[in-house]
Amino acid sequence: MNTEEMSEGRASIEKALERLDEIVKLLERGDVTLDEAMDMFEEGTALVGECTEILEEAEQVAAKLRKGENGEPEELPFDSEE
Repeated sequence: MNTEEMSEGRASIEKALERLDEIVKLLERGDVTLDEAMDMFEEGTALVGECTEILEEAEQVAAKLRKGENGEPEELPFDSEE
Protein backbone atom coordinates (compact mmCIF):
# COMPACT_ATOMS: atom_id res chain seq x y z
CA MET A 1 0.00 0.00 0.00
CA ASN A 2 1.61 3.25 -1.10
CA THR A 3 0.95 6.79 0.14
CA GLU A 4 -1.74 7.42 -2.48
CA GLU A 5 -3.56 4.22 -1.58
CA MET A 6 -3.35 5.07 2.12
CA SER A 7 -4.81 8.50 1.41
CA GLU A 8 -7.63 6.92 -0.59
CA GLY A 9 -8.24 4.44 2.22
CA ARG A 10 -8.39 7.25 4.76
CA ALA A 11 -10.89 9.15 2.59
CA SER A 12 -12.93 5.97 2.09
CA ILE A 13 -13.09 5.16 5.77
CA GLU A 14 -14.00 8.73 6.65
CA LYS A 15 -16.80 8.71 4.08
CA ALA A 16 -18.01 5.32 5.33
CA LEU A 17 -18.00 6.47 8.95
CA GLU A 18 -19.94 9.61 8.04
CA ARG A 19 -22.57 7.49 6.28
CA LEU A 20 -22.72 5.08 9.23
CA ASP A 21 -23.30 8.03 11.55
CA GLU A 22 -26.06 9.26 9.26
CA ILE A 23 -27.69 5.82 9.21
CA VAL A 24 -27.59 5.57 13.01
CA LYS A 25 -29.20 8.99 13.38
CA LEU A 26 -31.95 8.10 10.91
CA LEU A 27 -32.66 4.82 12.68
CA GLU A 28 -32.64 6.48 16.10
CA ARG A 29 -35.28 8.97 14.97
CA GLY A 30 -37.54 6.01 14.38
CA ASP A 31 -39.49 7.49 11.49
CA VAL A 32 -38.39 5.05 8.81
CA THR A 33 -40.36 2.06 7.62
CA LEU A 34 -39.26 -1.45 8.47
CA ASP A 35 -38.13 -1.98 4.86
CA GLU A 36 -36.09 1.23 4.94
CA ALA A 37 -34.59 0.25 8.29
CA MET A 38 -33.61 -3.17 6.95
CA ASP A 39 -32.02 -1.58 3.87
CA MET A 40 -30.08 0.84 6.09
CA PHE A 41 -28.99 -2.01 8.33
CA GLU A 42 -27.74 -3.94 5.32
CA GLU A 43 -25.88 -0.88 4.02
CA GLY A 44 -24.38 -0.26 7.46
CA THR A 45 -23.20 -3.84 7.73
CA ALA A 46 -21.49 -3.55 4.33
CA LEU A 47 -19.85 -0.27 5.38
CA VAL A 48 -18.52 -1.86 8.58
CA GLY A 49 -17.01 -4.64 6.44
CA GLU A 50 -15.32 -2.09 4.18
CA CYS A 51 -13.92 -0.21 7.18
CA THR A 52 -12.62 -3.45 8.67
CA GLU A 53 -10.79 -4.31 5.44
CA ILE A 54 -9.21 -0.85 5.23
CA LEU A 55 -8.10 -1.01 8.87
CA GLU A 56 -6.66 -4.51 8.44
CA GLU A 57 -4.63 -3.34 5.43
CA ALA A 58 -3.36 -0.36 7.42
CA GLU A 59 -2.43 -2.67 10.28
CA GLN A 60 -0.41 -4.87 7.89
CA VAL A 61 1.43 -1.82 6.56
CA ALA A 62 2.18 -0.65 10.11
CA ALA A 63 3.48 -4.11 11.03
CA LYS A 64 5.83 -4.08 8.02
CA LEU A 65 7.12 -0.66 9.04
CA ARG A 66 7.81 -1.85 12.60
CA LYS A 67 9.97 -4.82 11.60
CA GLY A 68 13.07 -5.11 13.73
CA GLU A 69 16.58 -6.11 12.72
CA ASN A 70 15.73 -9.81 12.94
CA GLY A 71 12.69 -9.40 10.67
CA GLU A 72 10.24 -9.92 13.52
CA PRO A 73 7.73 -7.18 14.39
CA GLU A 74 8.96 -4.97 17.21
CA GLU A 75 6.63 -4.07 20.00
CA LEU A 76 6.54 -0.31 20.31
CA PRO A 77 6.20 1.12 23.80
CA PHE A 78 2.85 2.68 24.56
CA ASP A 79 2.93 5.84 26.60
CA SER A 80 -0.56 6.39 27.97
CA GLU A 81 0.28 9.89 29.22
CA GLU A 82 0.53 11.39 25.73
